[in-house]
Amino acid sequence: MTLTSWLVVLGVAVIAAVLAHGIWNARRLQPRRSAPRVPVPEPSERREPSLGATVAASEANLAPASGAPTERVGDAGAGVLNEAASPVVEPAPAGEARLDAAGDTAFDEAALRRRAAAARIDALIDAIVTLALEAPVSAEFALMHMPLTRRAGSKPFLIEGLDTETGEWAPLTAGRRYGELQAGVQLANRHGPLNEIEYSEFVQKIETFALAIGATPEIPDMLDVVARARELDQFAAAHDAQLAVRLVAKGTPWAVSFLKYNAARHGFVDVRRPGRLVLRGDDADAPPVLALSFDAQAELADEPSQAVVREATLSFDVPQTAAAAEPFGSWQSAARALERDLDAHLVDDAGHPLAVQSFAAIHQELGQLYAQLDLRDLGAGTPAAQRLFS
Repeated sequence: MTLTSWLVVLGVAVIAAVLAHGIWNARRLQPRRSAPRVPVPEPSERREPSLGATVAASEANLAPASGAPTERVGDAGAGVLNEAASPVVEPAPAGEARLDAAGDTAFDEAALRRRAAAARIDALIDAIVTLALEAPVSAEFALMHMPLTRRAGSKPFLIEGLDTETGEWAPLTAGRRYGELQAGVQLANRHGPLNEIEYSEFVQKIETFALAIGATPEIPDMLDVVARARELDQFAAAHDAQLAVRLVAKGTPWAVSFLKYNAARHGFVDVRRPGRLVLRGDDADAPPVLALSFDAQAELADEPSQAVVREATLSFDVPQTAAAAEPFGSWQSAARALERDLDAHLVDDAGHPLAVQSFAAIHQELGQLYAQLDLRDLGAGTPAAQRLFS
């Protein structure tokens, strides 16, 4: 062959190689999608991972890292730590507005109503007003004059009665009679402590209610109540924590359907909030154990099939779930499983990879946090803790 012929062949080969590389690169950069012939299982068919999973003994024996400040993650307000950081989440300052966990439980309005109905006045977290009655009253009569809303500012309040038959305090129930009533307003939540304006609004509503039913209210001193509220809020702020890790695509972004499909394989379900999936526990009325968050705009896109995301955040709200349910084990197991199935990097908020030692350190510090909550009779997952940290 002549030189010209060799040059022509070489040129054709180079062009073919460039085209092949371009096609391969285009395919590589396409978002990962779930297999089209494998349907996403329905909620009744999903097999949720056990919440009794524990951290491996080898990890639990590792010494924790210490000394560095904590990080906070995105819009969740949650702390995530790199390998060299202390795993205690730094709380918001006392009185500062903090995470409102209502969105975490918005997946089931019926469950919210059941939880609200089951809530009980607790002297640990409520300021209580007693309502002395000259004669027993029926639940129907009391309910007829109940305040239209049982909220003072950002603080809910409850009204209970002393049942004349059982001699126990209980929420007002039709068909029962009560010899005494009491109302309790919550001293603090993640919006901050009960303030003077909120307490005054509560007192005004209770006095109006008392006048309507012929009761004599015994109102606690405002200064004492507000001081208690601030002290409780300081404790709550110092012991509030939400742990989170980021899952970042190694190269190829994920279609929303691909992310949701793989999350569903591990028990996560859709909620009414775009960009959020949750893992429920055994108690259907309790807040979800884990939450997986991603860009809501991707799910709301005009063409969802073309929308992609490059990262997601896996978190759990520490005070909302009992330690006995092992939410930390579920969080770690889900993080590792999603890291594998999504082909993702598992990192903290600063982008540092999370190693086994990181989880072991967090686990040890978490045990100390649980112990401090128990000492205050506000153990994680208890009704009082769920109300306080909400």
